[in-house]
Amino acid sequence: MENRISLESSLWNPWHGCHKLSTGCRHCYVYRGDSKHGKDSSIITKTGQFNLPVRRKKDKTYKIPSGNLVYTCFTSDFLIEEADEWRIEAWKMMRERYDLHFLFITKRIDRLSQCLPPDWGDGYDNVTICCTMENQERVDYRLPLYKAAPVKHKIIICEPLLSAINFKGELGIWVEQIVVGGESGKEARICNYDWVLDIRRQCIENNISFWFKQTGYRLL
Repeated sequence: MENRISLESSLWNPWHGCHKLSTGCRHCYVYRGDSKHGKDSSIITKTGQFNLPVRRKKDKTYKIPSGNLVYTCFTSDFLIEEADEWRIEAWKMMRERYDLHFLFITKRIDRLSQCLPPDWGDGYDNVTICCTMENQERVDYRLPLYKAAPVKHKIIICEPLLSAINFKGELGIWVEQIVVGGESGKEARICNYDWVLDIRRQCIENNISFWFKQTGYRLL
């Protein structure tokens, strides 16, 4: 993942809107942003960007250049139920654009098996699926599912970090990186720096890349 961070990046939001699912969703940045414009974030809609990866310019070249890292579905959850009918086409575009690397974050890793395309196998080489685990409760539930999932590139997202986390010896070469960050916004809950340091320790012990992305609004 460290090598991919240096790539040029693009943003692709094929659909918009989400349902709050767990504790980490309480102060969702999408909800905050939509509320400023009077939009209801709980309504999931297909966006005008839906076919962005395969759009071409007048000279017939792709609008998203080859080699880009494409941050995917950052105003929704790629695995949300309402997008089931659209996701098949999204997977096809990812497969067509094998020259790009797609990355999305999900809190719905328990839906992955019913959302994969028929030719997925053990994963597409050009897709990273990140799983959010914001506290110990979510680690206990999501980590076993995520570890067992047929995904070639895996990143754990502990953001917003809401408690101390013990991965209980389950880390290893199957995860490429752990990203940690405090909660943003004026209503943010406290992020304790000791929690951050302990996750860093666990990463070092398991030779896993660690990224402390942001302190958040309330770092203790």
